[in-house]
Amino acid sequence: MNITVIEARDLSEAWFVCLGKALHEGYEYKIDRGSYAGQRRKEMDLAVIRVKYPGTRPLIPDVPQGVPPPSTMEYVESYLPYLMTSHKKKGEQYTYGQYLEKQIAEVIRMYKKDGFNTNQAFMAVGNEKSIGLPDPPCLRMIDTRVREGKLNFVVYFRSWDLWAGFPSNMAALQLLKEYMASEIGVEDGELVAMSKGLHLYEYTWELAKLVLRET
Repeated sequence: MNITVIEARDLSEAWFVCLGKALHEGYEYKIDRGSYAGQRRKEMDLAVIRVKYPGTRPLIPDVPQGVPPPSTMEYVESYLPYLMTSHKKKGEQYTYGQYLEKQIAEVIRMYKKDGFNTNQAFMAVGNEKSIGLPDPPCLRMIDTRVREGKLNFVVYFRSWDLWAGFPSNMAALQLLKEYMASEIGVEDGELVAMSKGLHLYEYTWELAKLVLRET
């Protein structure tokens, strides 16, 4: 496996660098099972992305004129309840929030009551039944660490759509982190994301080239 390590200043830079890496260095294959089965995608074997200042605005990357934006802040704000609360809309198999809502409150309580020197402030997504779902959760963990008065996130995605998922997911996770930091009484810190399935579907390859100004 090839391990790709990316260090970026903000969320926009992280996305642009990841686009280039996936497009030019990603493993190309036909999908046997999962979303878009039968189509092709380019995927990094294992990506580790460290964003030093993820709170830098804007949280959503700008794209060249004529290219459809991968997300908007309006969408991210509407997505937040899916990430943070257990409310589930009709037709949804699950929400991240159904797993995270109580854990978010417990992590905040844990840090405020017991202090920052712990490795137990970890939040899991999914359970033993998740593997049987038609589309199991992509986000599987949010680990946390307070260092030097700042709350940092370490997150893991089993599979991650770089075009349609990454910008919205990272922006929403950053807003969650800012909320938790405020509740705990610390500053906002870094965001480290990992995935063994960060990919671009074939229908986005030309869009990625336009964003990177390669056509």
